[in-house]
Amino acid sequence: MAAQINRQLNDGTKIRKEKEIVEKMIRVYCKKKHHQKVLCEECQGLNEYAAKRLSLCPFGEEKTACAKCPIHCYNKEYRLRIKDVMRFSGPWMLLYHPVESIRHIPLPGKLRK
Repeated sequence: MAAQINRQLNDGTKIRKEKEIVEKMIRVYCKKKHHQKVLCEECQGLNEYAAKRLSLCPFGEEKTACAKCPIHCYNKEYRLRIKDVMRFSGPWMLLYHPVESIRHIPLPGKLRK
């Protein structure tokens, strides 16, 4: 029998904000690449997977950007897909969601509040 690990779901403000930003990036990607006004099945699956992985992040509110994380909790297929989405959507975020994209820029510790 496989041992089950009880993990507490993260639902802090940082995790919620990360989920919102990832969803917005996926929406931009789907709109531009798949020409859909609502998320297609493939993009909806990626969004659900990303939200689940963020909820289960062991670092919780102290998490860094996923690209800098020492633990890769996405499986290889989803990691490649989310990289493509972020690479494509990043520049578009400045046009569609300028405030969120500026807030999402990582700042050195001494420049933060």
